[in-house]
Amino acid sequence: GGLWVLRMRSPAAGVPVKNLCLRELASGVSSPGSTSPRALNIFDRDLKRKQKNWAARQPEAMKFDYLKEEVGSRIADRVYDIARNFSLALDVGCGRGYIAQHLNKETVGKFFQVDIAENALKNVLEMEIPTVSILADEEFLPFRENTFDLVVSSLSLHWVNDLPRALEQIHYVLKPDGVFIGAMFGGDTLYELRCSLQLAETEREGGFSPHVSPFTAVNDLGHLLGRAGFNTLTVDTDEIQVNYPGMFELMEDLQGMGESNCAWNRKGLLHRDTMLAAAAVYGEMYKNEDGSVPATYQVYYMIGWKYHDSQARPAERGSATVSFGELGKINNLMSQGKKSQ
Repeated sequence: GGLWVLRMRSPAAGVPVKNLCLRELASGVSSPGSTSPRALNIFDRDLKRKQKNWAARQPEAMKFDYLKEEVGSRIADRVYDIARNFSLALDVGCGRGYIAQHLNKETVGKFFQVDIAENALKNVLEMEIPTVSILADEEFLPFRENTFDLVVSSLSLHWVNDLPRALEQIHYVLKPDGVFIGAMFGGDTLYELRCSLQLAETEREGGFSPHVSPFTAVNDLGHLLGRAGFNTLTVDTDEIQVNYPGMFELMEDLQGMGESNCAWNRKGLLHRDTMLAAAAVYGEMYKNEDGSVPATYQVYYMIGWKYHDSQARPAERGSATVSFGELGKINNLMSQGKKSQ
């Protein structure tokens, strides 16, 4: 499909709420101007858009797609695990369409793709299902309540400033009995790189500042999904290890993926000797037998459903026909039965 451009930017702090009524027409979720006390402004979203645009413009963009391809296919597998047809689906932070390319017409009728980087949307991968690409910020979804049967998101939500609000919006745009299937980087991602940079910088410059973005912890994720209104939750974690010739090749690939740090408190360029020291530390601490160095990407997968009356409910309290005390007797009887056979 063609590229839809919605002239909506995330507002700067201090923009009066009355100027933001456009957002309120599309959604009942609080307007972007009303930042909640829990919202942290960790990431420079404009810089992230520029990084993603730069990455999508590279002549060999496919060279850096391996991680997003892999996780996109794993999300698609989880969609296929749910044996139903989704007439309308949404991908939040779609990039070049890493999930849609793995789906077929029998599973999804029409697919909306949202991303902040127009270059990614212009260079989408080939896919079988009809798609509509929309340039919009993943933090402010421009859709009405109860619109989509399925929402997916792959490796995008770790860059939003207000994850609770982003999850609430996803829940809002889902139809009742709709499902959200997402993946984001977890807390142990790139621990080898983080450790090497910190050790080298502490040694060379007498202290360190963060060079790898902060990530959510897995035990927080289930809580956030529940608070956003999702039920029947599944959260699991997976580690993907990729081997690189050295630290500099890893950092080049992160830039090529559009995954460079965009935290406001990131430090400027490190001194050359600190970088060389970090690369040496990386090699000494983590080197594989063949001389390459590993980088670990921890991925959290999450599935959450929007409540509908047809969903099975837990039994009411006091409706049990067997007490916990009797369960012990049943176990004893069963074990005695086995012995007598």
